[in-house]
Formats: sequence, C-alpha cells, structure tokens
Amino acid sequence: MLADGEEVRAFEREFADYVGTEHAVATVNGTAALHAMLVAGGIGEGDAVVTTPFTFIATANAIRHAGAEPVFGDIDPRTFNLDPDAVRRILDERNDIAAILPVHLYGLPFAADEFNDLASEYDLLLFEDAAQAHGATFHGEMIGSLGAAATFSFYPTKNMTTSEGGMVTTDDPELAGRIRRFIDHGRDERGRHAVVGYNYRMTNMQAAIGRDQLERLPEWVQKRRQHAAQMSECFDGLPGIEPPIEPDHRKHAYHQYTVKVQDRSALTTALDTAGVGYGIYYPETIPGEVAYGQRTGWPVAEEQTARVLSLPVHQHLDSGDIQTIVHRVEGAVRG
Repeated sequence: MLADGEEVRAFEREFADYVGTEHAVATVNGTAALHAMLVAGGIGEGDAVVTTPFTFIATANAIRHAGAEPVFGDIDPRTFNLDPDAVRRILDERNDIAAILPVHLYGLPFAADEFNDLASEYDLLLFEDAAQAHGATFHGEMIGSLGAAATFSFYPTKNMTTSEGGMVTTDDPELAGRIRRFIDHGRDERGRHAVVGYNYRMTNMQAAIGRDQLERLPEWVQKRRQHAAQMSECFDGLPGIEPPIEPDHRKHAYHQYTVKVQDRSALTTALDTAGVGYGIYYPETIPGEVAYGQRTGWPVAEEQTARVLSLPVHQHLDSGDIQTIVHRVEGAVRG
C-alpha cells in the first residue's frame, strides 16, 4: 500500500504522543497543513490573521489561500519572533482579526504565554506555525501543544524529514475531523464528500520515513543544541557578532543557528573562501516581496534582513567542523 494507509495512521499516533496532543493529521507538506488548519478553524473571507513579516512566505500565503488577509506585526530583535506588544497594538486598532499565527522561528519558541493571554483577552484563535521547531519546548511543554492547533513541516532541511510532508496537531477532536476531511477531498466517515476539499494526504512511503526519523529526533536535537552551545561560547563577547539567545523556560531546537553580524558581506566572503556553508533567512520581509507589494513599515524586521546569517548546526557535524566554523567567523569579524 503506497498511498495513504496504516503507516500514516501509525505516524500520526506516534507524532501526537511525542508532541503531547490528542490528535495529529498528516499532510502532503507543511503549507498544506497550514491551509487545512486555517480553513478547518473557520478562517475565511472577511477575516484577518496577525502573523510575522519575518519568516518563510508560506505562512502568509496559507492565510491568503484560506481567503483571509495576513496582517503583519513587527518582531522582537532579540528572538526574531513576532512581538506580542506589536500584536496588541494591531488588535487595539482593528476589529476584524480572527486569529494570531506566530512562528517558532529558527526553532526558538515564541512567547506562548503572552500570545495565549492575548487570544483569550480578544477572543481569538491562537495557531502555532511550528515548521521549524520539532523538539523545542516552552516551560517544559512541547511545541505543537500550546494553541488551538499547530502545524509542522517535514521538508528535507527540517530537524526531521519525510522528504516532503506536514502535520497538524490539536486537542480538539472536531477540528481534527474537519482537517481530515479537508485534506481528503472533503470525504466524511461514510465516504461521502460533505465539503469541497483538497488532496493533501501523506503517503505511506513518506510516513515510513517519518516514523524512523521521529525515533532519532531527540538525539538529533540534542546534538544541534550541543553544537549551538559550543559556538555561542566561542562567540560570546566577540565584537561584530551576536549569537542567538535562549530565554528562560524556552528550549531552542536550533533548526537554524542564526547570528547577527555588523558586516555580513565580509563574513560571507570568508565563509565562501573556506568552503563553509551558510544561509540567509531571510533576505527580505514577506511584505517586501513582489507578491506582497514590496511594502515597508516593519523597521525591526527590515533591519534583520541585512544582518542575519545562519551557520551550520546540524547533527552530522563533528567538533572539528565546529572549530573550523568558529575559526573562520572569528577571523572575518576581527578583520
């Protein structure tokens, strides 16, 4: 059985157990998971959803796919995550906001307590975009269990992969049921197509990979954290570079190890010369993209686009690799 089947059901059960939710629904990719979660959560035409301008564009695109308007709040310059104070200002100005969709960016949990308080105060849904945060925790609670629902991506760059794939987690059985129908052409338990849905199902082949990866995930996250700690210790106090932070009660999963640098051009030149890989996430804000009108007005996020740089942190590195990365970075920032 190559298509959706028992491997998928087993993966869903195991992932729900890992995250600590009652339900998990596997999807063909992380964007499909976001779309399904929003539509099943009642988000649609006439609604607006507050999210971050500083993440991968899929988060905002999914809001648009659902028929709603993405409304961008600025970010916290220390964590790179959506700033709760910026969201509050939006909520005080607009009466069409139906949900908040922050991202646990780079694997660092967002301020879930503050966002849950906002959601309760303004009678909104809080959704988690956990595409980058497999294995992260907030006050000991697994990311993916902190809001009405959460989505994960299993793209190959993530902390675990199914090649392509996604997952929605929730404690709400009715929401889980609507998501399951939505991703299966609207098919209900009797086999009838009760709503117009999509073909967003995961395959058994993807799920089999995912089940094996999930077993390895805790070890891999721990290795990422060890590599991050080693680099941060070396970078502490080094002029021209700011290592990522890990606020109290938040366990960073280090999907990316992202630093802020004063002279990114000099650093990338040095890394290119040394054959050390790196990434820039993100060189543009979402509203600054052509598809979103190339708008400005999010000064904190816009500043980060010129300063952030992500260094290798994955589990397959060894101590020699880390020393090479540190040496090249130190040489570049010291000039």
